[in-house]
Amino acid sequence: MNILFAVSEATPFAKTGGLADVAGALPSALAEQGDQVYLFLPLYREIKAKHLELEKKADISIPIDDHLLTGSIVSLNSSHPNLHIHFIEQGDLFDRSTLYGPASAEFKDNGTRFIFFCRAVLEAVTTLNLDIDIYHAHDWQTGLIPVYLKTLYKNLPRYQGGSLFTIHNLGYQGLQDKEIFPLTGLSWEEFTFERLEFFDRLNLLKGGLVYADKLNTVSLAYSQEILEPEFGFGLETVLAERRNDLHGILNGVDYEEWNPAQDPFIDNHFQLGRMKGKKSCKQKLSKAFNLAYSEKQPLIGMVSRLVNQKGFDLILPLMEQVVEFEAKFIFLGTGEKNLEEQLASLAQRYPNQIAFTCGYDNGLAHLLEAGADIFMMPSHYEPCGLNQMYSLRYGTVPLVRATGGLDDSITHFDPKNGTGNGFKFNDYLVEDLKKTLIEALSTYQQPRLWHKLRANGMRCNFSWNQSAKKYRELYKSILSAP
Repeated sequence: MNILFAVSEATPFAKTGGLADVAGALPSALAEQGDQVYLFLPLYREIKAKHLELEKKADISIPIDDHLLTGSIVSLNSSHPNLHIHFIEQGDLFDRSTLYGPASAEFKDNGTRFIFFCRAVLEAVTTLNLDIDIYHAHDWQTGLIPVYLKTLYKNLPRYQGGSLFTIHNLGYQGLQDKEIFPLTGLSWEEFTFERLEFFDRLNLLKGGLVYADKLNTVSLAYSQEILEPEFGFGLETVLAERRNDLHGILNGVDYEEWNPAQDPFIDNHFQLGRMKGKKSCKQKLSKAFNLAYSEKQPLIGMVSRLVNQKGFDLILPLMEQVVEFEAKFIFLGTGEKNLEEQLASLAQRYPNQIAFTCGYDNGLAHLLEAGADIFMMPSHYEPCGLNQMYSLRYGTVPLVRATGGLDDSITHFDPKNGTGNGFKFNDYLVEDLKKTLIEALSTYQQPRLWHKLRANGMRCNFSWNQSAKKYRELYKSILSAP
């Protein structure tokens, strides 16, 4: 199959979250299985700063309202003959210090930026003379691609391929003031509650939900959760209407990048059966965060965007009780200012047990996965989550809430029969998190059980090859449909 993969971020080029990890790994996995994959993303400033050997292919002009906005298609040679990497360049729109906006804010013209991107990607199909079978769009930034395929490009012979829209996080919908609707070039007939209108605003993510041939989320559990009001964010009725077209495929892990036996970010490599290096990683992690190393006390880590979705309204009250726990806690991340300030305050008050670094550092993230004993993810909702799967490979035991991909990938440890790969609680309550943490700390003090639990996790296989096969099956079902 010829697959066009349109996305707003992808490793190793540009990243703000898990979407980039998916977009960096899935196209490669599909290419390995024989498909021709055409990856498109904006040419951001941080990509230019990498000084890649980019080649300008063509100029393009996109109608935005009553004028033409010019840009260009820039390509990068891939190491894989089946993977073709293209960037959409437009200096005014994409040559900025951040991808979507400063700190927790958004650029006011994000609607314009990604309207342009969606149209530019589709125009590139003609400009580059591509023959596409599947258009695979991701999240709100590319939600208009399925819309355009069913409207402006509907009768053009080159655009007869099917479309798949992947929901990575329904909480982010690309809501725009309706005044920018004319920039899309669409008829006002599309601005109805059944289509693109959402409480008198333009909802870009809704476009993908309504117009794509099929939909999927990044875990099976999340595909069911978003049909309910608690996690549907106002779109549960739209999704319910498309229930038969909605699928769940758990994300995979790039074991080339996340492998403790060869991780370039850690000095002491280890693997199942040779675990000495993990102790050294724990010592280095403790030192990096100015905590005293302790063999008896587990080191509990968390790498996360600092938003309440990730469970901080449970974590912060629990950290007020930190002296009750024989453990040390490390937090790495950035996000909402009030959460940054509260974590910084806790680290000052309890310097022997809590450490916090505000920001994201890939090297530190890898060291934390390698050196921590427990990785905490008590999310309110979690479409998939990747850190729990990274943690398993690194012998770091996940402690999660039963939601989305966390529920799909983690099984609660049963000490009687030795099954399970982590700790999991159901109700979103501080008391339930505390109870599960105490159970984890107790298990840590029983080395025989802990080694069994850790080994169970390290044997898990969440490779992208498995997920890619499921995506290929979904693509084929789109192409075989009437």
